[in-house]
Amino acid sequence: MAQLAPARARICRVCDGFAAVVISTGIRLSDGSRATLRVTCPACQGTGYRAPARRRETARV
Repeated sequence: MAQLAPARARICRVCDGFAAVVISTGIRLSDGSRATLRVTCPACQGTGYRAPARRRETARV
């Protein structure tokens, strides 16, 4: 009989797992490299994964 696998951590729907990106500003520094900004996903705080949604408690009648 097949065993059920535990649920894995869910990939963030906002960033699709790419939690941090580096954006080039177009400015060159004195050593010739480019100035960049690192931006993290606000939904998952840069982890790439979200916690599974909690189940709502419903009353049984």
